[in-house]
Amino acid sequence: MEEEKKKKRVLVVGGSGYLGQHILEALATSAGGGGDCDCDYDVAFTHHRPIPPQDLLQAISPVRAFHVDISTGHGLDAISASFGQPHVIVNCAALSVPRACEIDPAAAMAINSPSSLVNWLSSFHNDDSLFIHLSTDQVYEGVKSFYKEEDETVPVNMYGKSKVAAEQFIVANCSNYAILRSSIIYGPQTISPVTKSLPIQWIDSVLSQGQEVDFFHDEFRCPVYVKDMVNVILSLSKMWISGGQKMQLLVNVGGPDRVSRMQMAESVADFRGYNHSLIKPVSASSVNRGVVSPADISMDITRLIEVLGIKPISFRDGVRATLDISNTS
Repeated sequence: MEEEKKKKRVLVVGGSGYLGQHILEALATSAGGGGDCDCDYDVAFTHHRPIPPQDLLQAISPVRAFHVDISTGHGLDAISASFGQPHVIVNCAALSVPRACEIDPAAAMAINSPSSLVNWLSSFHNDDSLFIHLSTDQVYEGVKSFYKEEDETVPVNMYGKSKVAAEQFIVANCSNYAILRSSIIYGPQTISPVTKSLPIQWIDSVLSQGQEVDFFHDEFRCPVYVKDMVNVILSLSKMWISGGQKMQLLVNVGGPDRVSRMQMAESVADFRGYNHSLIKPVSASSVNRGVVSPADISMDITRLIEVLGIKPISFRDGVRATLDISNTS
């Protein structure tokens, strides 16, 4: 009975997505706590598809899956009834393709601004939960390098606008939160393979064909390795569970390197031994993607390192880790 009391409930919203699956896998392997956190995890996740991925369920059992429509909140009551109030909620659910957000702004706002989740949390009438929310580097305008958290948010597309709205709603309505402004997340494939294109694997695939490929030389990001992103989320969870002190945190979560799409491709080419002549530099302004894309939204991650003591690995090391795993999987 004593052991049961120590279990801490963690709910991963959007757990069948790319980051969500990596978080669930890490929670499954770190169950039993560790470090300063003398606790075990009782884990659940939400999924939007009618049926959760069975290979994921089998790999991380025991875990509970709930079918939830995050835009309406339908399905959250079932979590209250059988799982209870989570100690930590990690919200990975999003309409994250900028062009899709541009085409359907109403859907972008309904999915990306988590009002249903926050209102559901409020129904427990206490401050016992930490709400960890994945935001984006696209809240920044993209007119300079290495944005800091206190810089003004001037998003240039609907995806960024919906994420700014989400941040504002969380700050206004949540007692305890950690908002993570993430850059491009890359790394190995998930337990249940996601259908979306993974950036490093896509670059590797097109360059392996030996044909010239266009890459933007003037659009800059700070891509972050997925396992670093997971470490940030687990560290925040353990801080909250161990201390229970008020947390209101906004932090950039990117890798340490400011790279263009062209430089990303060059790193893959260097690891694989592909000829750099296959990589053709083009300007982002020369391509109409149906959505405005910010030019330079590289981020300063000083706060991340100071608050959590986590220094993400370099982009080159992340590429090596991603492709090494791909080779052995």
